[in-house]
Amino acid sequence: MSQRLTYQPSRSVSGHLLSTPPRILLLYGSLRERSFSRLVIEESARLLTRMGAEVRIFNPEGLPQTDTEDRSHPKVQELIELMMWSEGQVWCSPERHGAMTSIFKSQIDWVPLNIGGIRPTQGKTLAVMQVCGGSQSFNVVNQLRVLGRWMRMVTIPNQSSVAKAFLEFDDNDRMKPSPYYNRIVDVMEELMKFTLLLRNNKDYFVDRYSERVESAEVLSQRVNQRSI
Repeated sequence: MSQRLTYQPSRSVSGHLLSTPPRILLLYGSLRERSFSRLVIEESARLLTRMGAEVRIFNPEGLPQTDTEDRSHPKVQELIELMMWSEGQVWCSPERHGAMTSIFKSQIDWVPLNIGGIRPTQGKTLAVMQVCGGSQSFNVVNQLRVLGRWMRMVTIPNQSSVAKAFLEFDDNDRMKPSPYYNRIVDVMEELMKFTLLLRNNKDYFVDRYSERVESAEVLSQRVNQRSI
């Protein structure tokens, strides 16, 4: 029997589960028919569900490039609503030309830092992962950490980089037992732990002096100012 079927949550995860499941949003960065970043995200969603989370996967197909539409576009609205809904997130992008894909970056670029004085991603937990077509690389996860910091998210220490991802999935698009699979389990467990630990302490954790002395209206005008 494969590892993915025998997985059991650790005591530290199951012992902290509350009556309300943690809400986790998962994003991937490829529109290919057999997208390996999507397959990793789907595998992660199965694990998170097994651990007790409520999960949503955003499909980036149909999301317009930034600045070609406004926020009223249905796909943009869907993405922002999911961002607001989530307590934690999982990001996974392929590496292309040594960087995350434009498909992935466009999703983040649509999310404003501020909506009416509220930062939609501030204080949310984040796990970062990447898939590689060749040897293992960490370019994308390093870039995703920069993005997470800029979005004021709490990025967990652990991460995953799957080398030669095309070899890691079977004919049913399920991930084969391997050290790469084990690492993804580790990352999802750690995300759950951080999300649960921060759940009742988020307001204290994200409280900042600079924001206490600046009104929501002034903050919104400063962050969302238009270029001339």
